[in-house]
Amino acid sequence: MVTDKLNTLFPKLALNLVDGTKLDLPDGLDARYKVILFYRGHW
Repeated sequence: MVTDKLNTLFPKLALNLVDGTKLDLPDGLDARYKVILFYRGHW
């Protein structure tokens, strides 16, 4: 969901991390301001 409107809620996601843990977004980040970068890496 990409938008140019302020105060738009980030959709809830559950990510499986490489160490086997799970990260729930945005609830798993405990900060006032959040930046999430998805990097595909080298294929």
